[in-house]
Amino acid sequence: MPSIAAYGVVLAVVTLTTGAGIPIVRRVAVRLGAVVRPDDRRVHARPTPTLGGLAMLVGFLVGMAVAWRMQAFTSIFDGNTEPLGLAIAAVIILVVGTIDDLREVSAPAKVSGIVVAASVLVFSGISMLLLRIPFGGTFILDPNWSYLISVVWVLGMTNAINLIDGLDGLAGGIVAIAAATFFLYATQLGDAGVLQEGNIGPLIAIITLGMCLGFLPWNVHPARIFMGDGGALLLGLLMAASTMVVGGRTAQPFSGTTWFLFAPVFIPLVILGVPILDTAWAIVRRARTRTGLATADKDHLHHRLMRLGHGHRRSVFILWAWTALLSGFVLSSAYTGRVDGIVPIGIAALALALYTLFHPRARQARRAESDESDDEPGDAMVTLEEPTPNP
Repeated sequence: MPSIAAYGVVLAVVTLTTGAGIPIVRRVAVRLGAVVRPDDRRVHARPTPTLGGLAMLVGFLVGMAVAWRMQAFTSIFDGNTEPLGLAIAAVIILVVGTIDDLREVSAPAKVSGIVVAASVLVFSGISMLLLRIPFGGTFILDPNWSYLISVVWVLGMTNAINLIDGLDGLAGGIVAIAAATFFLYATQLGDAGVLQEGNIGPLIAIITLGMCLGFLPWNVHPARIFMGDGGALLLGLLMAASTMVVGGRTAQPFSGTTWFLFAPVFIPLVILGVPILDTAWAIVRRARTRTGLATADKDHLHHRLMRLGHGHRRSVFILWAWTALLSGFVLSSAYTGRVDGIVPIGIAALALALYTLFHPRARQARRAESDESDDEPGDAMVTLEEPTPNP
């Protein structure tokens, strides 16, 4: 396996390249009119350029090129079609998302573009090859099932990241924490001899981390640029690719862990629990109100936190903290071989939950909402039980 120092070089290059490209992309976005203006669907207060995904793509491509030229990554690039397929898929999905940023495309058209990018990944070799169910055995997937599950996995990851991208720095921070966690988990698998030499998963994770670190200084509240659908879909694609080639190829149990950690393919479901939960709830919510899955609303987790009385920055911090706690749960079990870490992490989760629900400003917001309910009980009941979807 490549050394940590080699991965560190790639991380630094990607971070610097992405950060340096942001000012150029901002100017290009303004000239093209790719500026997101405040409206009822969004929470930002001033027009903000988008298309930040372009700088992220440049960082990704430069990082891959640098790794290709380094001796430490020879086993990943020599005679392997996966890096080229990943680069092509990244360009495709960035184009799909950028077109949607410039001129909205229909949901079926966007899904079709994601499926094309996912298909390129599969045909290049980046796919689920097996599925290990905890205490249920290992299932080797035939090509048809491998293709189907891999495409669905990419669709799920890309949409989860895209839906959570509603506050400044939220998606970038969550993906940064998740990518760092998955990199550490994958390298631990490699050191234990569970991951085969030449696995591209850790490299994808460290490049994804560098993209987020280079972008976040420009995107924290108040954001000077948005990543747009192009950036969100790109991050989702890379996380999907990384998790597939690690979790979908590891047949043996690792480190004495129990329950679902027995199967590495389930690890990203834990690490990315926040956006996945938000996506699942969005599907249920829109099915219940009989609105389209692509219909935007303001009932995501981050919107609910802000209605509780948490400000923009604090809402982002809370969701970052939940992602960090879930990631810590995964890493503590992976590195110790035990699940003892569930006790301190459980205590920390309880403290974070209490902070989220009972913060003074949150109490004030609930008190004010209660007063309004007392003044206008009929209107309050309609608002709570029959929310009107935004157009």
